[in-house]
Amino acid sequence: MDVLANKVAIVTGASSGIGRATAQLFAREGGAVVVAGRRRAELESLVEEITGKGGRAVCVAGDVREEEHAQALVQTAIDRFGGLDIAFNNAGTLGEMGPTSGISAAGWSDTIATNLTSAFFGAKHQIPAMLARGAGSIIFTSTFVGYTVGFPGVAAYAASKAGLIGLTQSLAAELGPRAVRVNAILPGGVDTPMGREMSDSPEAMAHVAGLHALKRIATPEELAQSVLYMASDAASFMTGAALLVDGGVSINRS
Repeated sequence: MDVLANKVAIVTGASSGIGRATAQLFAREGGAVVVAGRRRAELESLVEEITGKGGRAVCVAGDVREEEHAQALVQTAIDRFGGLDIAFNNAGTLGEMGPTSGISAAGWSDTIATNLTSAFFGAKHQIPAMLARGAGSIIFTSTFVGYTVGFPGVAAYAASKAGLIGLTQSLAAELGPRAVRVNAILPGGVDTPMGREMSDSPEAMAHVAGLHALKRIATPEELAQSVLYMASDAASFMTGAALLVDGGVSINRS
């Protein structure tokens, strides 16, 4: 039986990387998906791929920094598929990088808005729809950076992603009595456009791979499997967790 049969999910940041792989997996496991991102052409190709294989999907292009976009995603899930059970708030950015003394106020604010405020907007509007269904699962994409490992030059990124863990814990405590689970996934290095932006040469990629206990970086599909677990009833007693799926980068010293 499909793991997500009769479930409806929102996936943000679905144009590429972990979001795209997760949307594909959710659909293969029987879920209906509302996929979101800023690049409409990529979203439309994803919907075509999913529906071409017999899945159910619709796309809504927009900017996660805008609260109206979060509202539109939930309303689309209700209008097209009858409700909302799962939300993977995955959209994010590396933001402005470099020495902290050189980060602009605009760069800081944009990173916080994209990585943290967007997740708040998402949850704010997803929660009522899930409560109407009697249960739900909200998942955020955080990172090990700023949680178990400090990297220089990414202050805004680290702060915004660490903030997601606080949001996860607060919402989990708030919503647990009403059967809405809230968790965060903390990837290590993943072969995505964002990952390649941070490590922009073969030598840099090899260095990052070597930081992990597994001596490699992950594929988006591997991370999608962990998101599926958190979204599914297999994780029915899991909430408030910051789940490291990081190939051992947090513990490796070799």
